[in-house]
Amino acid sequence: MKKILILADGILAKYFLERVISSQDGDNQYSVVYYKELTIPQNKPENFKFYDFDPTSYDKLSSVLNDDFYQVMIITSNKIDAVSSYENARKISKEVQIVMVDRWGLEFDDNMLYLLDSREVLASRFMDYLPDLPVIAQNVGLGKGEIMEMRVPAGSPYSYRYLGNIVQRNWRIAAIYRVNELILPRDSLMIQPNDVMLGVGDPNVLRSVYHSVKVEMGQFPRPFGQIIYCLVNMQNMSEYDIESLLNDAMLLHSKINSRRLFIRVINPTYSKLFNKIKGYCSDKIVVDVNYYDNNVEKVIFKDAKEVDIGLIVINNNFLKKYTKILFEIRKPIFKIGVWGFADLRDAVILGSNSEHIEKESSVIFDFSSQLDLKIKLYNFNSQDDKSQEDLSGYFKNLSKIFNKKIDIIDSVRNPLIELRNKKDVLQFVPFSKKLEKLNIFSIFSTDMEKLHFKLNKSYQVFIPVTASE
Repeated sequence: MKKILILADGILAKYFLERVISSQDGDNQYSVVYYKELTIPQNKPENFKFYDFDPTSYDKLSSVLNDDFYQVMIITSNKIDAVSSYENARKISKEVQIVMVDRWGLEFDDNMLYLLDSREVLASRFMDYLPDLPVIAQNVGLGKGEIMEMRVPAGSPYSYRYLGNIVQRNWRIAAIYRVNELILPRDSLMIQPNDVMLGVGDPNVLRSVYHSVKVEMGQFPRPFGQIIYCLVNMQNMSEYDIESLLNDAMLLHSKINSRRLFIRVINPTYSKLFNKIKGYCSDKIVVDVNYYDNNVEKVIFKDAKEVDIGLIVINNNFLKKYTKILFEIRKPIFKIGVWGFADLRDAVILGSNSEHIEKESSVIFDFSSQLDLKIKLYNFNSQDDKSQEDLSGYFKNLSKIFNKKIDIIDSVRNPLIELRNKKDVLQFVPFSKKLEKLNIFSIFSTDMEKLHFKLNKSYQVFIPVTASE
């Protein structure tokens, strides 16, 4: 139990006392010195004692203030009263902690005095209501921005992302607020538009995250990560395959907002090509040769934990062989095609699964915008016309948010037939668990996701759509 002395005068002091009295927390003992009856609340609990005199009187204050008090709080409406009350309190006790509301810009050389600038507090609280500015917790922790609220707009790259897919280094999502309800974080929780994220961590990192949440375009591969990752197995890949993979990875790195390109080399063979790969090293490109581990699964799992991977670049053979591993890593996959990166013109979505497509929509718009691709949504042979209608409406709304045109094509003909031999398309594919379980009978499926292999010559982007299956 601590004893607190409050020197009170004015309407602010009255509201403060009412708040303290209404609070049921703590068992402190309070002594209140006042000299205007209007300052005192009607309710007077047992742990409050009230003294009616002027605290600017040294003799009167010294009869109340003694060494037993843990803290003195000064809240007055008059500058002279505030200064005199402080000076009296400090004369009586050199060690007691004093907290004083400052409305006038006071200055004292006193390590045991805490001045609370009411103008700064009100201005800061008022700023919390401005749009597109971070809300920083000031009464909890250090009050330096290590606790921050972030509202997620509809077009944010964080919309429809699972928490398990978001890289959280030096910060954490501590809670999600949705429609006035608190939701505790878990990997399988999906962030939805208008959610409020409560972030905790390094203030500088949180500010960067805040801008990533709010800036609606040009952020991909964030929030998955910031680095494009490319694995080269020199023992099992031809020189042509290696050069095609790296050329496309470097072109992609030059066009999207990635921090750097990370080239992992395993099973190196000493050759002109190996020297050429090492020569790619620069401020933006890292070439890391692993001379000891030759197991692809082991290497890629380790790198997924240690490297801030946001996008993995692979070829078709790697996708066929390591689909299960790639799914478990839960990072977007960019699978290169055979016709050349420079020929890409259209980003296509085959809308067979409206739920999955909606979840990856922000990535589709962001990635397509960075590559300057036209977006085409194909509706084909839908058993649920209402679902396709909702999906079309959803993408039309997003096109307004992102200010990017989208063509919605209602096709009675299977679009795979039309797209199969087109050299300028990039297909977006939801990367769900069913892609991991493809077999010989998948060719008879009507599910466009399971039929993605029919466009295996084209460039494709696989986006993870679930974090727990």
